[in-house]
Amino acid sequence: MKILAFESSCDETAVAVVEDGRRILSDAVASQADMHALYGGVVPEIASRKHVECIAALCDRALADAGVAKGDVDAVAATYAPGLIGAVLVGLNFAKSVAYALRVPLIPVHHIRGHIAANYLAFPELEPPFLALCASGGNTLLVDVADYTDFRLLGATRDDAAGECFDKAARVLGLPYPGGKPMDELARQSEGGVYELPRARIEGHELDMSFSGLKTAVVNIAHNAEQTGAPLDRAALARDFTRAVSDELVPRTLLAAQRRGRRVIVAAGGVAANSFLRADLQKACDGAGCRLYVPPLSLCGDNGAMIGAQGYYEYLAGVRADWSLNAYATREIDEPAAP
Repeated sequence: MKILAFESSCDETAVAVVEDGRRILSDAVASQADMHALYGGVVPEIASRKHVECIAALCDRALADAGVAKGDVDAVAATYAPGLIGAVLVGLNFAKSVAYALRVPLIPVHHIRGHIAANYLAFPELEPPFLALCASGGNTLLVDVADYTDFRLLGATRDDAAGECFDKAARVLGLPYPGGKPMDELARQSEGGVYELPRARIEGHELDMSFSGLKTAVVNIAHNAEQTGAPLDRAALARDFTRAVSDELVPRTLLAAQRRGRRVIVAAGGVAANSFLRADLQKACDGAGCRLYVPPLSLCGDNGAMIGAQGYYEYLAGVRADWSLNAYATREIDEPAAP
């Protein structure tokens, strides 16, 4: 089964063709990162306009790269939530028009379900059940995946997402947007242990997280150094910040897996590309006797292939949408896939 998939939840326009949920036939991505770097973060209106400008040509490119004719497409999948509402609407409405023109089913896909499904493309042997850590610029969740379309939210950030904090910390350290990769590279230049940064604990909700205090602490340290003329060890601060994020994510992931009786753990989302987090997760899983799956870097960020992968399993579960399907800026991962 060949699925033409669309993703436009933030600042990447992505179109892919995926076969049977496991094989990438094409994966075309148009990034807007250089444009938004001028502003230090994503400007929603600009993101929406750029999606409009490139999505049609990107669709043609994805079909050509896959060697698939329009008549060979069996279904269309698209992100319908969550994300920047204007951006999501562009991809979803274009997908609707394609599905209507080709007379094929339209499959709505939750963006974070897609991130988890990226692992199916990288690891043919991976099957549910497992515990998933999903950490990106807009979301940080702990999810029990009982089956391909059976999700249970166990814990989440109460405020900022881990990826957003990386971007904000990078900005205050003078690093370019997006901040994940530059922060990773800077952190490798130090062993850290210089700056004392907070770790949040939410009483009675051990699996929930908070990153706003950590972000504020980094901003205050950097601004204090600038205002007083005190030296700022940027590499050490990047390393200590990264360690603090990992300390928030890794123990909770293992605790969630223990509570649900899962011996397989999956990481997903842009923050899963961080080399320190990947190493810390592997060490923790080895110590707990758990198997860890982390997608290659190319599948950690937003892409269309992950939407096609999850779309296949949503299709098998009987999920379909009609032309009234709306886009949503927020929607829980364990809500039904279609409204």
